Amino acid sequence: MEEKKIRINKYIADAGICSRREADKLVEQGLVKVNGKFAESGTKVGSRDEVTVRGKKITASEEKIVLAYYKPVGVTCTERDLHAKKTVIEDLKYPVRVTYAGRLDQDSEGLLLMTNDGNLINGLMRAANFHEKEYIVKVDKEITETFIKDMAAGVYLKELEQTTRPCTVEYIGKFTFKIILTQGLNRQIRRMCKELGYQVKQLRRIRIANIELGKLKPREYRRVTDKELEILYSKVKK
Repeated sequence: MEEKKIRINKYIADAGICSRREADKLVEQGLVKVNGKFAESGTKVGSRDEVTVRGKKITASEEKIVLAYYKPVGVTCTERDLHAKKTVIEDLKYPVRVTYAGRLDQDSEGLLLMTNDGNLINGLMRAANFHEKEYIVKVDKEITETFIKDMAAGVYLKELEQTTRPCTVEYIGKFTFKIILTQGLNRQIRRMCKELGYQVKQLRRIRIANIELGKLKPREYRRVTDKELEILYSKVKK
């Protein structure tokens, strides 16, 4: 029986290197080879093929690993960046190759899901799935009722020429609020606050879908397993 082959971008994602979209970019940049030849976007591979990314051989992982990791301020969500002080891969130092499912900017902290499951990464990053992400935010000025209502209703972001989705916003203290988003625009909360005349002083993500930051401290991580993992996958498949 002939082996069923898969597209090169899925193979790279399944190896925990990056998402399928980012894998396509690696192929376009000529950084991926299959059996010594440069891969193309439509290339399909199987278990007998040798796949290299940036000259290093990769293998699609069978065991799927999901980690809840507390990303500290100053750590960058990138695979490699000569200008980054420290990347999440360097900070986490996990023995199995994993990558991030959704980003947190360098100045933000909190929950980041790290995994070697490319399908999970794609599912979590797909905006149409409306996965919830919850944050605690501290700003530079006293929070008003108008600010809470305007944030919740959706804010037009001039830089992106886009209005944010309506979201849940809750007053916590004089300078602190909680917000639950179902989309992930670039630096979204910071941009929203800026449009309303506020500056974010501290931003911490405390939940992604059903996975909570809990009692994790900066640089700590835990393995997501059992029922918690089942629920996460069920949400991604919806």
